[in-house]
Amino acid sequence: MAVLKKIREIWRGDDEEPEVIVPAPLTTYTLAPLTVRPLDEVCRLNRRCFPLGDSYTRHTFNFLLSEPNGLAMCILTPNEKIVAFIVTMVNEDGAGHITTLGVAPEHRRRGLAQRLLARAEESLKKRNINLIRLEVRVNNVEAQKLYKDLGYAAVQRLSHYYVNGDDGFLMVKSLIPTA
Repeated sequence: MAVLKKIREIWRGDDEEPEVIVPAPLTTYTLAPLTVRPLDEVCRLNRRCFPLGDSYTRHTFNFLLSEPNGLAMCILTPNEKIVAFIVTMVNEDGAGHITTLGVAPEHRRRGLAQRLLARAEESLKKRNINLIRLEVRVNNVEAQKLYKDLGYAAVQRLSHYYVNGDDGFLMVKSLIPTA
């Protein structure tokens, strides 16, 4: 296990203790398109949101944020600091895919993920996309509950899906309005 810990430290690029999370003061938030312009800020936030080595590289974010079939949004504080983001792609099969969704740890449990998901789903519906999917760690029970509460259903277990060998769930949601 010590070797695995050292590999994670090298991967993350630091030997620091885990971050102590203190909830941020309550504030107002603004939803905005996410582009490559604040790429460094997005990459730093992504590493904080996904500390187990599952964070995307700068190159991957540059690709995702430049992709014509993508939709990327962020949530900003009044001083224009990015505290949450979502990247959604339209796959070749015509389904939407939440590629990544992250909320700064100190801004969690404020409805920011729900706000981003709602905007992504709304944008996909406007493109006549009827299905959206995402992957979530099997042990990320809080995220699974959020997705289930928003109408997503786990349809498949993905064995060894994550870099560290953790399993994931494939979750899907129909975007077709119910009568």
